[in-house]
Amino acid sequence: MLNHALIATLALFGLGGAASADLDTSGRWSEAAVRPVDAPVRSSSPFGLSDAAGGEAPPQAASVDFYPAVGASAGNPAPAAILLHGAGGVSGNREGRYARELAGQGVAVAVIDVFGPRAGGGFIERLMTTTEAMALADAFATLAWLDGRPDVDAGRTALIGFSYGGMSSIYAAYRQVVDTYAPPLPFAAHVSFYGPCVARFSDPTTTGAPVLMLWGEQDAIMDPEACGALADDLRAGGSDVTVRRYDARHRWDGASRQWRAPTHIADCRFTVGPDNTVRDDFSALPMVNAATRATILALCANRDGYLIGGDEAVRVRSNADLATFLNPILFPRAAD
Repeated sequence: MLNHALIATLALFGLGGAASADLDTSGRWSEAAVRPVDAPVRSSSPFGLSDAAGGEAPPQAASVDFYPAVGASAGNPAPAAILLHGAGGVSGNREGRYARELAGQGVAVAVIDVFGPRAGGGFIERLMTTTEAMALADAFATLAWLDGRPDVDAGRTALIGFSYGGMSSIYAAYRQVVDTYAPPLPFAAHVSFYGPCVARFSDPTTTGAPVLMLWGEQDAIMDPEACGALADDLRAGGSDVTVRRYDARHRWDGASRQWRAPTHIADCRFTVGPDNTVRDDFSALPMVNAATRATILALCANRDGYLIGGDEAVRVRSNADLATFLNPILFPRAAD
């Protein structure tokens, strides 16, 4: 590995190239002093995937913080990562920390706040009215914005999601979803940190981009059988899938505070049809608006709760696994 501090110093004086030849596979990452800037991304707010087709969803300004890659330039464009938060929203201890760490290693990072411009009210209301389809709209719109930056090689962009955002990261790997949103290019890789495996597509065809799924053995949100079936779907659809499991609770890479959340949706099951209609497998109800979403989730939600708690040792391991997965995609010449 190159000395990150030396390269960052050279870059400040215009003497260096990209900040790193690849991501540090030791997993012991340092945060760079990179300040985010507001990214003027224009998105939309489709309630469901069927609303996203044809570009007819209401327009929406996205809330995106952009962290430039240390050492990147028009002559030496950086790969990129787009981060999608969990149900609790953007966290400086998680999304912000990853952004500074990755930017310091030569990856441009865009952190999306899906809730910010849309959701009012409390935790439950946000989840009823702000959907995965909206998160996908923001993700693809941000990818298009990155594609217009000379210091970014958007063809080497990974979509990384956490919990609620992890589900959207997986959905973006399906060809049906990409065709629906019609972005200028697909994502080069998809990463799901402890994203519940509750939805399957009737047509599992993917873009072919590789997928990394990471989850904790102590995380009740992660149903191993359902997640194994989802991984098999993605493989059948054309993607290489890597699964990494840890002796950890939910959100091991967040704040160190440990607590029990009251409810989860690991027992829910949905099928996405070829027409983009999402149906509850148990009731056959279509999820078409906030009312049907609330009804369906109330029927399938598990109220036993789940454990949340940071574990820095596990985070180092998952960083190492993330680096190993992403290096051939984000830094292909360095990995050869």
